[in-house]
Amino acid sequence: MIQMNELIKTFKQDDGSVVVDGRDLHDFLEVKERYNDWFKDMQKYGFTENVDFISFTGKRVKPSGGRPQVNHALTLDMAKELSMIQRTKKGKQARQYFISMEKQAKSKQQLPLPKDYPSALRALADSMEENQKLKPAADYTQKILANPGLETISVIAKNYGYSPCEFNKLLHGLGIQYKQGKTWLLYAKYQDKGYTHVEPYGYTNSDGIDKVRNTMKWTQKGQHFLYDFLESKGIMPKVEQTA
Repeated sequence: MIQMNELIKTFKQDDGSVVVDGRDLHDFLEVKERYNDWFKDMQKYGFTENVDFISFTGKRVKPSGGRPQVNHALTLDMAKELSMIQRTKKGKQARQYFISMEKQAKSKQQLPLPKDYPSALRALADSMEENQKLKPAADYTQKILANPGLETISVIAKNYGYSPCEFNKLLHGLGIQYKQGKTWLLYAKYQDKGYTHVEPYGYTNSDGIDKVRNTMKWTQKGQHFLYDFLESKGIMPKVEQTA
C-alpha cells in the first residue's frame, strides 16, 4: 500500500479520489469503543456500503491468532463526517487533514497508484460518483428518516454563537435558504441533496387550539455542508464540544 501521509492512512484511487483506512481513523480519533462496535454505531448515521465505504479483510490477524481483521475503506466525505460527529479536537484535526488531502487529490492528478490495495477499492472508485448521480430522492428520504443525527437549527445556531433567528437570517443572506410562510426552505440549488428534512409537528397556541406546523431539520450531511460553507466564509463554531 502506498501511504500519502503518515498522520492517517489514505490511498489514491484510479480516478484521483482518496479513500481512508477505517481502523487508522478510529485509532487517531482515540475512540475508546472497540472498532467493530464503533463502526456499527457510525453506520446508523446513514452510510451505505459500496457507496460511502467498502469492507475488506486486512493483512493483520488477532494477536491470539484466528481470522484476519475486517477493515473498511472510507470515502473522504464519510471520513470527514465521522470526524465531525466525534465533536472533539482530534475530530477537528482529522477533518482538516482530510480537507487537505482532498485539495491535494484535486490538484495532483498523476500521483502514483497503489499496486497491492484490494481490487474492490477500484470498483468503489468507479461506482461512487455514478451512484451519487443516480441516487433517487426516495433513497435520500429513507436515509434521512433512518438517521438519528437530525438536528434543529436552534442547536446548530447555538454552536456558532447565534440565536436561531440570527442564524436563519445569516443563511438567508448567504443564499442558502428562504422563508415560505413560517417555514424556512432551501433554495433550489441545494434541494434534493439530502441536506434537510421537513417534518410536521403539533403544538397548542395561546388560545388552546391544536395546530400543525412544518419545521426543517438538518441531516448530518447537511450539517457537514453548513460547516464547509460557513468555514469558506470565515465563520467558525464558537463552542468546542466534547464527546
